[in-house]
Amino acid sequence: MFNQPPVRAGADASEQTPAAVGFPSPAEPFAEKVLNLNAHLVKHPAATFFLWAKGDALLEAGIHHGDLLIVDRSLEPAPGRVVIAVVEGEFVVGYFDRLKKRTPSLLSQNGPSGKPESIEIWGVVTYVIHTL
Repeated sequence: MFNQPPVRAGADASEQTPAAVGFPSPAEPFAEKVLNLNAHLVKHPAATFFLWAKGDALLEAGIHHGDLLIVDRSLEPAPGRVVIAVVEGEFVVGYFDRLKKRTPSLLSQNGPSGKPESIEIWGVVTYVIHTL
């Protein structure tokens, strides 16, 4: 029941270890373990950034307004992947696809939305975090 010997009356109290009161917690074996989300969600720390989604244009991809997007700039974009692009100076989230002459373009949920003047693929979205 106790994991230390009793202390004789009159002994120095600073030498006494505290005794647990009540029942031990079922979570006690796990108390020292810490879940580090970076270890699970960030593969390339120097190239990973977090952005907040604005708007609901990519609901089909599971991205909602206010979601936290984890973006890896070290990954090569591929057809069908969700990417962050800089379109005419603004960050845009969309599907990456290589079309005619291997020119990158963004496809919205409703199909091609016209050819913007300049597109720079900034990174690949690797995870989306949102509340339920």
